[in-house]
Amino acid sequence: MTTRITPRAGIMEIAPYKGGEAHVPGKSSVIKLSSNENPLGTSDAAREAFARAVHDLHRYPSGDHAQLRQAIGEVHALDPARIVCGAGSDELIHLICQGFAGPKDEVIHTAHGFLMYAIAARAAGATPVCVPERERVVDVDAILRAVTRRTRIVFVANPANPTGTMLDEGEVRRLADGLPAQVLLVLDGAYAEYVEGHDGGAGLAGGRDNVVVTRTFSKIYGLGGLRIGWAYAPAIVVDVLNRIRDPFNLATVQLAVAEAAVRDQDWVRRCARENARWRDWLAQTLAGMGVPSDPSRANFILARFADEAEALACDDHLRREGIITRRVAGYGLPECLRITVGDEASCRRVAHEIGVFRGLR
Repeated sequence: MTTRITPRAGIMEIAPYKGGEAHVPGKSSVIKLSSNENPLGTSDAAREAFARAVHDLHRYPSGDHAQLRQAIGEVHALDPARIVCGAGSDELIHLICQGFAGPKDEVIHTAHGFLMYAIAARAAGATPVCVPERERVVDVDAILRAVTRRTRIVFVANPANPTGTMLDEGEVRRLADGLPAQVLLVLDGAYAEYVEGHDGGAGLAGGRDNVVVTRTFSKIYGLGGLRIGWAYAPAIVVDVLNRIRDPFNLATVQLAVAEAAVRDQDWVRRCARENARWRDWLAQTLAGMGVPSDPSRANFILARFADEAEALACDDHLRREGIITRRVAGYGLPECLRITVGDEASCRRVAHEIGVFRGLR
């Protein structure tokens, strides 16, 4: 029987998102450097909060996330009333598109930007518009040239994934200044904590009606398995997101653990220091082997090879040795591998095996 049930236009154009792989056939133990996870895990305070939360699993969670929003506001000196929490920043990206873009609207993202931007735009019925970057760095002028009367949202990750590159504050401000008032600029700060002194764009968002900042607990806080994110936004955006989000989109455990995690900023600083140390070591070591990368401000490097064939051959070699990195052809970078900065042992091991691949070991 032929079905007459069909999805809305544009849905079947979405390529399902695939996260970093975690297993290699035939390998019982692997080094996973494919998902930008914190090799140090989460803090003791967060683990203790998780253990305590099991006593309240029969209770519905707080629908207004008041305690978590208060904690985020205190730590980052932000107004809790302008904070919205979600199941990872991915949910917030979807909600922003759902609330502010639809059929006949356009959503701008950059050539190597996070894949969820285009997915969320299409899911809302809008048209994603891909803008070129300049040497793997977001090009403000290219974005401004791409803006039309149909543009409703511009997504920029800063630092960017998967390139690790970053716009300075002046360029971000120039972008915000150049956008029409009806266009939302969404600054994705998933990796903001890895940049010393960087507020993810919150200072800019504080004085404007069309700038939104998204953040996540999945990276430096080591809570990818719990899916927790937050956004700092103008009152109108907060109102819209709260109207369309699920009333209990974060569970009791998520709320409790995230609150404990955000208050433990000593752990965050320790993780940032360790990441910077081994990120720089890994980048310099691979560069010495003829595998360059752009200066990364995140917890990964984007290793560049001569061409796609060499990148795939290197990845195949690493997999045979039980090391998983991330192929990024889907991001328009087929000649690259994104390598998460692991602990010291993982960094040394992946560098050694790339050296073996290149005949230097």
